[in-house]
Amino acid sequence: MTKCAVTPTGKESPFGEEEIIVSKTDLKGRLVYVNPVFCRVAKMKIDELLGQPHSIIRHPDMPRCVFKLLWDTIQAKTEVFAYVINLAKNGDHYWVFAHVTPSFDAVGNVVGYHSNRRKPDAGQVSKIRSIYDQLLAEERRFGDDRKAGMEASHKKLVGMLQEKRMNYDEFIFAV
Repeated sequence: MTKCAVTPTGKESPFGEEEIIVSKTDLKGRLVYVNPVFCRVAKMKIDELLGQPHSIIRHPDMPRCVFKLLWDTIQAKTEVFAYVINLAKNGDHYWVFAHVTPSFDAVGNVVGYHSNRRKPDAGQVSKIRSIYDQLLAEERRFGDDRKAGMEASHKKLVGMLQEKRMNYDEFIFAV
């Protein structure tokens, strides 16, 4: 599945509040483990996922600056929480509240990353969607210059946090 080959349907790929989507990646973000819930919600078979970049499920409405923040955080050996909209193979979407952590070997080296994702409630999605729409609009102002768009969007996100007098962790748990 290539990200540009799938058109979002606007329809939600459901999963239950009690379910947890789990994945593990190597250091480059390639999937090395996915649980059955991940496969069902993404509407993909395990052999379509393993070895692929985790971004295989990236929805075009997901601001790139959030992924920058996520990667910056986990590469600094720290856990991060984030709201993410993903894209299933058939174009359906699903929102998750992700908890991403680095995985360490016996001597403290990062050997990969682990993510557990739960279903956020509709109120959380509504609030975060409004913010993500603003960030995405900022990214898209730069057209094909994706790097400049992501940097501008990241600056906007930092500005939003400063305006609220919150750090990212405080903000994400206040949603």
